[in-house]
Amino acid sequence: MTSPLEQKKIKITGPSIVTANRTIDGAVIYRTPAKEWSTDLAHAAVVRAADEARTLLAESVADDLGAVGAYIAPVEVSDGKIAPGNLREQIRRSGVTIGLPAIGLPVQA
Repeated sequence: MTSPLEQKKIKITGPSIVTANRTIDGAVIYRTPAKEWSTDLAHAAVVRAADEARTLLAESVADDLGAVGAYIAPVEVSDGKIAPGNLREQIRRSGVTIGLPAIGLPVQA
């Protein structure tokens, strides 16, 4: 897979979605068929052809007020359920992989 930042030549080898990060809080979001964003992968628009992916990506990149860093990511579809198609997307969906400091939070005994 090409770098998300360098997707000039789009190669689709299976079902794919467009994902990004929400500008307000950095949450992982997915482009929906209604041309909106959702934090729920189940609501993502799934494309299977390069032309569809290019169109969905272009629409998503144009929405730079609501999302940043949009790119195409592989998914697996089984029994109508969508799952991340590679390790990177599994990690992004699960959240941060390191412990974050508890800055400004009260210490509990």
